[in-house]
Amino acid sequence: MAASDDTEASLTAVDFIQLQQYMEYSTLRVKDVIKEFQPRGRLAQHSFGECVDFSGFCLFLKTYLEVDDFPTDFCQRLFCYFQNVETDGSAKTKGSLPKGGGVFLRDVSCYFSVLEEGQPRDKLEFTFKLYDKDGNGLLDSSEVDRIITQMMRAADYLGWDVTELRPVLTDMMAAIDVDNSGTVTLEEWLKGGMNNVPLLVLLGLKVTTRDGQHNWRMKHFNRPTYCSVCLSMLLGLGKQGLCCTYCKYTVHSQCANKTSHPCARTFVRSKMDIGIAAHEWIRADCNSNRCQVCSKKIRTLAGRSCVWCQEMRHDECVFSGLSSCDCGPFRDHILPPWAIYAVSKDEDSLLNVTPDGHNLQIVPVADTHPLLVFVNPKSGGKQGDRVLRKFQYLLNPRQVYNLSNGGPGPGLHFFRHLCDYRILVCGGDGTVGWLLDAIDKAELQVRPPVAVLPLGTGNDLARCLRWGGGYDGSDLKDILKEIEASELVPMDRWSIQVIPDDPRSAGDLAPFEIINNYFSVGVDASIAHRFHSMREKHPRRFSSRTKNKLWYFELATSETLSATCKKLKDYLTIECCGRRLDLSGMSLEAIAVLNIPSIHGGSNLWGESKKSEGVPAAEPGEAITDAEVLKAVSQDMSDRRVEVVGLEGVLEMGQIYTGLKSAGRRLAQTSQITIRTIKALPMQIDGEPWMQPPCTIHITHKNQANMLMASPTKPSGFFHLK
Repeated sequence: MAASDDTEASLTAVDFIQLQQYMEYSTLRVKDVIKEFQPRGRLAQHSFGECVDFSGFCLFLKTYLEVDDFPTDFCQRLFCYFQNVETDGSAKTKGSLPKGGGVFLRDVSCYFSVLEEGQPRDKLEFTFKLYDKDGNGLLDSSEVDRIITQMMRAADYLGWDVTELRPVLTDMMAAIDVDNSGTVTLEEWLKGGMNNVPLLVLLGLKVTTRDGQHNWRMKHFNRPTYCSVCLSMLLGLGKQGLCCTYCKYTVHSQCANKTSHPCARTFVRSKMDIGIAAHEWIRADCNSNRCQVCSKKIRTLAGRSCVWCQEMRHDECVFSGLSSCDCGPFRDHILPPWAIYAVSKDEDSLLNVTPDGHNLQIVPVADTHPLLVFVNPKSGGKQGDRVLRKFQYLLNPRQVYNLSNGGPGPGLHFFRHLCDYRILVCGGDGTVGWLLDAIDKAELQVRPPVAVLPLGTGNDLARCLRWGGGYDGSDLKDILKEIEASELVPMDRWSIQVIPDDPRSAGDLAPFEIINNYFSVGVDASIAHRFHSMREKHPRRFSSRTKNKLWYFELATSETLSATCKKLKDYLTIECCGRRLDLSGMSLEAIAVLNIPSIHGGSNLWGESKKSEGVPAAEPGEAITDAEVLKAVSQDMSDRRVEVVGLEGVLEMGQIYTGLKSAGRRLAQTSQITIRTIKALPMQIDGEPWMQPPCTIHITHKNQANMLMASPTKPSGFFHLK
């Protein structure tokens, strides 16, 4: 192995993988961060001409990756790399280095842009030049050996079983050298690499799969599992083999390039095939299940399973049974491949263009309600990633969308011609609001009903719709059954307009223009604001729902001692339908405007109402403010009215959450609110806080969203309620 393998200017495959993991959780673009270091930018004082020094480079990484505790040694390696290697892979000359020992911003921008936007081919070319240390356009034996060593390190980092991996990688690299010259050219590297899945994974490069191509993922198997290519058992203590996310086809890593069995198709290429419901058979370990044709048990690797209907048959019985596929128990949810067809660009210029370059159109399937799934992979720690993969297997991958890749727009556009479908959004309340806003802007023919799989922290809307307070990893097949049995419920949505008294005053912008759940001002918003500020600075400390709740508890405790929102009534006035609320004699530290009966992760501030037959119905333009009448007023997320509640402080919030107190102080029920403040106060909309200078706030009814409410008879323990 070359002596230069571990020079300080080297970047490894592990570095590649780690960087991309950091970038997955960043919301910023490198070009926008670079602008901040240019003249008149917010961070211009940290740059010197076209370069930055080490401290400026560390600040760039922390800003771009949105982390406050980026490892110093990792930062040092990256800095040394940019000092010594041009972005085309060739060594820098001393005369080209910035004076004072820094790095050029253009090099940094180019490097991260490749990781951010480049296709696997671009990244392969980039890594070729990175490993071609002498810049001669060839990878010699020492450089190839260095690549194998780096891939071994990457495999160990990813949890692969590396006991017998080196000879496999050596053979893999030898196969890329097509002409057996002992060196690898750029052309050989690109041609061999693009068809070599383990190589791409171990170099830290993500693969965009084509239709019919397996979407491999390294996996550890808890029970004896066999390779579908060589038919031998997958062995090892770590991750023993590759499993296709879409069809569960399983192989050894060294057998991935040998398989001739394609993945299940996701659409048909001709209109002639529309509506032809054919099985899609994949070799599978049928676990001694019985064949649907002959009813005999299926031995290990002696059978096949249909991707769409999950039916299992012996190899010899595959063509004996019915050839027509009914999509099995989830027929109502699945958008089968024979309902999606490819069209030319000339047929419809507005058709959806997929990441793999296809123009696709959907044909409705009678008596079904295809499920359009949106997953926020950043919600719920790593739960979002797992949920995304599971739905890609249970349904057609074409109907499952990663919200990190373009938001809800592509999915809504793809389904726009369907009149009868459902949506499942997997994420927190903020993700649900994001989707509902996108539905407003999409101007769809119909407003599809939306179900929620709660992956966030509070999940107040999911609680109200009986989807629970947080997904606990249960079988997603049960979720699909719940959605099929759910009922449609309209939910009010409210416009909020914030008008600063002084437009020039320093302050944050309101995060949303629409309220789905609640709006509040005061102590609860103060806690949320401090929580969000801390999470932005130290995101790795907030990696799970449990940790988040512990941080909330700690911040709430300190807020109790500081009482920053005491005498709130002295700094604001509230008008409901033109009638000013009398807050005199009340010691309030928070005011909440409620659209749904849940806030703060499960608190019902309005509480249960007394039964009374004599409660008069309020006119649309009237507010109910009489304390006695309010005792009998119930909440309804569909009544085009909101409830206003006062809270005395953090202690009362805790008492309501734990059930020691039934509710806050009911102030009003109304269809319109105006709030005026004379002091900068913390506020929040649906859990997103900000600090607002003196202003006037108008809240009015906007529209209604179609939501799906789960059956009230949910199995106990299916979701955690709090």
